[in-house]
Amino acid sequence: MLDTLRKGTGTWVAKIFIALLVFSFAIWGVADVFTGFGQNVAAKVGETEISTFTYDRAYRQDLNRIGQQIGRPLSTTDGVQFGIPQQTLGRLVAEAAMNESARQLSLGVSDTRLAGLIQADPAFQRPGGGYDRALLAQILRSNGLTEDEYVVERRDLAVRQQLAEGVAGGMDTPLAYLEALHAFENEIRDVRYLRLEPSFVGDIEDPAEADLSAFFEGTRSDFRAPEYREIMLLELTPETLARPNDITEEMARDEYDRDSSRYYQPERRRIRQMVFQVPAEAAEAATRLSAGATFEDLMAERNLSANDVDLGVMARGDFLDDAVGDAAFALGEGETSGAVEGRFSTVILNAVEVLPETTQPFDEVKDEIKALLAAEEAEREVLDLVDEIEDARAGGALLAEVASRFQLTTSTPAAFDRQGRDAEETQVALPDADGLISGVFDSDVGVENDPLQLGRQGFLWYEVTNVIPERDRELDEVRPRVTAAWKDQQMRTRLQERAQALADRLRSGETFEAIAADTGLETATAEAVSRVRPAADFSRAAIDAVFSGPIGTVAAVEGANGPAELVLKVENSSVPAFFAEAQDVRAIRAQLSQQLQDSLLGQFVSDIEAREGVEVNDAAISYVIGLTERNGR
Repeated sequence: MLDTLRKGTGTWVAKIFIALLVFSFAIWGVADVFTGFGQNVAAKVGETEISTFTYDRAYRQDLNRIGQQIGRPLSTTDGVQFGIPQQTLGRLVAEAAMNESARQLSLGVSDTRLAGLIQADPAFQRPGGGYDRALLAQILRSNGLTEDEYVVERRDLAVRQQLAEGVAGGMDTPLAYLEALHAFENEIRDVRYLRLEPSFVGDIEDPAEADLSAFFEGTRSDFRAPEYREIMLLELTPETLARPNDITEEMARDEYDRDSSRYYQPERRRIRQMVFQVPAEAAEAATRLSAGATFEDLMAERNLSANDVDLGVMARGDFLDDAVGDAAFALGEGETSGAVEGRFSTVILNAVEVLPETTQPFDEVKDEIKALLAAEEAEREVLDLVDEIEDARAGGALLAEVASRFQLTTSTPAAFDRQGRDAEETQVALPDADGLISGVFDSDVGVENDPLQLGRQGFLWYEVTNVIPERDRELDEVRPRVTAAWKDQQMRTRLQERAQALADRLRSGETFEAIAADTGLETATAEAVSRVRPAADFSRAAIDAVFSGPIGTVAAVEGANGPAELVLKVENSSVPAFFAEAQDVRAIRAQLSQQLQDSLLGQFVSDIEAREGVEVNDAAISYVIGLTERNGR
């Protein structure tokens, strides 16, 4: 049903039903392909059919909706990549299952009731209020529906709503469940704890050879060499094609003369400006300047900082106010003006510095001009050369042959894995082209790959020249890494053992103060810790331990922020009062009730589909989404 035509169905039943209609094949399954109906039927639930026309229209509506969300139109075949065909079919199958159940129960809606529902739909109300049949006709026409088709669909929707209300209507979240959830989310606890870090267990000695070998054998897969790939690259960019040496002195001189303004800098001045909203105040300040006061004296009297008055370095054309610009450029270096009547206010100006006009000599910029002209020429060559390279590759030429033919240079970076790292786990320097690494590992030796965009105007071709398969490494290849991993494991194990020993001391009645004095650790306190607002040192496992028992619970558990263990004890616990009528509780209750209703209705629909059977005409679906035409079948 069209979204526009359902604007008025904003009841909770409609919301449940709409939420339900996101089923996909994974939810209800396809029993088998139905071959006993014609190509005009897309699917069938029991005796209720979904026509190909209905599926086609619903699919195109879903394509339009998704296209609007992502900002570009989608074709019928584009939608396959987003899984839209399955979503559309799942929704229609769920509707058909409800229709089938309603048919078996002989549910219906009278003509009078249906007319009332249509006339009450907000989508068909005139601006001043009241049903507008002309508006109904306009909306139906714009969506490709006849009035008879709409009435049939609206009747089916009303029947489905009737059935949904009978199945899930009145389902509400139990108060006891709400109260338990409130306590779970809002309980807070005060916790005292000790934090044990690696320094607490000291340095870990190097392992004996037997211990290291045994550790390596047990963790060999952690040190397995991944698959590496060697490639050849051919970059085509204006920078790789540019030949500044081909640009003659005369060509550079002509460009310099043609664009001489680019190398000319007009006279500029660093100006300070003091603004007066009252002209009389500006006149008084000018009088004081004439009497020997300085611009800085006026700044101090008016409590102005350097940032308040500094306009920066400006050319004559940078001033929006001609009067102010004329006054500024009439000043010598270090001079201060009198009161200047500007368009917006009265100002006093001070010329801090005068920078005379300059022109960069040709000899100073000729190399820059040659590089610029060479780059412009190369940009034109790139697009011409792309077509020639693609033609050569289509003829079977390898990148090395292409490079030789067009006087280009290939490169061969070090072999790298799927993360772009070499055998030493150092990041390999690769061109910044989206999809290069993934493309390399989707390709193979001898496969021709499409070029990638490189920068704004460049292209990148790549060939896989060698595949180095993954393998188990020997200990000597990774001895430093294995040793470091063994030491890390030992450190963590000893931390856990020490933490568990301290937790046992707490359980036996010792105080935090006694343990802290004995170990040199500092006692910390975390107040108001909750399941959803953990303290900084507390990992998820630590939070679970805090709420694993009553007040007095002691635990040794891994902490957050690096290798660390926490020895903690719950000191206090409290739960805020529960008020069923509180606004946040009502909101949660509504949300949970909606989920319960959705779940119940979903189970009901799944049962209908399983009992009556869902049969799909794959050929009709493929035709609608364009697969048949695309594959030539």
